[in-house]
Formats: sequence, structure tokens, C-alpha cells
Amino acid sequence: MPAVLSLILGGGRGARLYPLTKLRSKPAVPVAGKYRLIDIPISNCINSGMNRIYVLTQFLSVSLHRHIANTYKFDMFGQGFVEVLAAQQTMEGANWYQGTADAVRQNLRQVKEDDSTDVLILSGDQLYRMNFRQLMDTHLSSNADATIAVIPKSEEEVSGFGILKVDEQGRMIDFYEKPKTRQEREPYRTPREWIEARGLKYKNRPFLASMGIYLFKKDALLELLESRPVADDFGSQIFPRHFKTHRIFVHPFDGYWEDLGTIRSYHESSLALASSNPPFDFSSPEGVIYTRMRYLPASRVEDAVLSDCLLSDGCVVMTGARIEKSLLGVRSYIGRNVAIRETVIIGADRYETDEERESNRRRGIPNFNVGDGTIIERAILDKDCRVGRNVRITNERRVSEAEGENYVIRDGIVCIPRGAIVADNTII
Repeated sequence: MPAVLSLILGGGRGARLYPLTKLRSKPAVPVAGKYRLIDIPISNCINSGMNRIYVLTQFLSVSLHRHIANTYKFDMFGQGFVEVLAAQQTMEGANWYQGTADAVRQNLRQVKEDDSTDVLILSGDQLYRMNFRQLMDTHLSSNADATIAVIPKSEEEVSGFGILKVDEQGRMIDFYEKPKTRQEREPYRTPREWIEARGLKYKNRPFLASMGIYLFKKDALLELLESRPVADDFGSQIFPRHFKTHRIFVHPFDGYWEDLGTIRSYHESSLALASSNPPFDFSSPEGVIYTRMRYLPASRVEDAVLSDCLLSDGCVVMTGARIEKSLLGVRSYIGRNVAIRETVIIGADRYETDEERESNRRRGIPNFNVGDGTIIERAILDKDCRVGRNVRITNERRVSEAEGENYVIRDGIVCIPRGAIVADNTII
């Protein structure tokens, strides 16, 4: 197995995931009750035998750094590591990352000093399981300078992706970033025979969409990043400019893969994980997803009704609660006679003592997380939020986009930001 250095891109401000990214970087956003988004690519790397990993961030990286430091500890006599590289001023430059390629370029010193032969570049906001050894097999067998993981997409899905045109051997011969019209898409339609010959099901998905997963020969990566004119992005600049001069191949993939870069996709994917037949298994024998070890008690459910729910460690659900198609993160507290539907509750960082709860009551401050008699539908409650008694969070007016003192609505989904307080009897 060649020596591989993995670089996980933390992304920019995460504006599409706001307010979940109001106080944390995108890779630090909680997912599936007890994990963080960053756990997905790191676990895929570890399960593939690639345990030398840098995470490139530039915004609000403190909680991400803490999570990584507390979670990924390797044998001191081995070569494995997971380290955060935050954007910083150097003698070479003092700019924020201008794109995916620029983020790697600004950290070329670490790439050059590493004794790797190949560099794997990943996104930090996707939910999937991939054996990168198979990607490496494609990379080596085709003698590629770069290999792009691609997934078949239908015409209705493809407008938000970069799509590739390939020859019979799988070498890229053209690229188009986010085609919006049928006329732009049509030349990139892949023959059904080519897709099925690679063991993929066609299912009327004729377009090969880039997954944002790239494997480079190290020398080729350095050459491309140092070439002129300077390119800031892999998808829109590096690959379109250099596919004629360099051997760029594709690696087809057809497993579960979701980009969790928007509030809508995050909400829908979270609810799917709580369904009776979840599309993704975090403890699959094919590769476990790792996260921080917590020493929490088992969840306690009183006389309540839960259906199609994902219940994390340390939760308390009180008498009379009805929870449907929802996800409860660690230490979530649900009061009496609460009704919750299609909602993601991220939970709390700690438990409150009896003294704190009594002090909150005297000051009129709700406790963590949901008070008695509250109704919540189609919402996301971020960590440590306090929703009082007899609150209605239902967006009855069906507002698509809005922002208030203690809530944000995106795509019709009501989001209560981290630490926000929603007083008793409030209606949102």
C-alpha cells in the first residue's frame, strides 16, 4: 500500500448550514445524535488503513480541535495522527482560503515534508462509507495523475454538481461545473453500457457527478498547484484546465452518499437515520464510524410513546411525551406531555444540577431542552437550547426564510440556535 497523506477540507463559513455553523465550523456539526461530521471522513480513512490525516479549517475551529484531540489518539510508536491545520498568516501569505485548491496550496509545506507518495483530498460535510483502498486500486491500475470519485446522478439531481465526460477507459475528457440547462448537460450523458460494465445500476442516472473526493500523485498535485495561472478550486479550475495534459481518471461509486451542506439536506438525512430502515449504518462490519467516547448513563423513558426515533445516550423522556420521526442527541431532556414530530434535537453538553434547575425556575429561564406541554414540528434544536413550557414551534404560516431573536427559518425548517432561550408560551 503506497504511503497516503489525507487532507480533509473543512469548508468556508458554512453559510448554507447556518445557524448550526454560528458557533462552530462545519465539520464540527453534530450528526446522528452522538457523532460529528468530521468523524465520517476520518473513520473512512482509518478503516482504509490511511491514518495520517490533516483537517484544514479556517472558521471557528476550537470545538473541532477539542473533539479531535479527545477522540483520535494513536499509538505513540506508530506514524498515525489526526491534526487540525487552521488558516494562519505566514510569510507567504495572509489570506483566507479562496477555494479547495487554495486551501491545500496554503498548506503545501506539510504536504512536501510528508514522505507520502499520494495525497487523498476529502470533504468534511458528507455522509458515506467508502473503502479508499478500492479508490487506490483504480488510481494505480490506470497510472493516473489524479483520480476523482464519481457517483451516477439523474438529470433532476445533477444541477448542483460538477459532471464529467469520460472515454471507454474511464479517463476524463471534459468537465462542466453545475450545469443548469438541458443543453449544458446533454454532451455529458454517459452510456448505460459504460455504467453497468463497472457493476453499477443504471436506474436512469446517466451523469457522472464528482463527489469531491480526489486522489493525487503527490508530484502531480504539487505541479498543478504551483502552475500558472493560479487556480483556487479543483472542480471549476484545476480539472478543466489540465485534463488534456494530465491523466485524470474516475472511480465509480454507488453506495449511500449524501452532502449535508444545507439545512434541508441535514434535516432530511437526520430523519432518514431515525427511520425503521435507515439508509446508513454507523456500526457496519464494513467499517465502523468512530467518535468521542462518553461515559453517559442509559436513556430513561417514562410513560411515553416513541415511533421511528433515534435515541442517543443519556436522554430523559418524561410521562405523556409523544415523539415521531425524530432524532434525540446526547443528554436530551423532554418534558411531560410534549409532542415532537420530524425534529432533530442535538441535546446538551452537560446535565444541570437540581440547584441550577431551581435557580432557573426562579429567574424564569427554561431548563435544557424542551419544557412541559410544548409542541414542535419540523425543526432543529441545536445544542444547549432552552425551550420553555407550552411553546409552539410549528411554522404554521409556512414561512420559507426568516430570522428572529431566537430562531432562524431555512427552507421552511425552524432552527433554534445553540444556547438560545425560547420563553414559556412562545409561538414560532
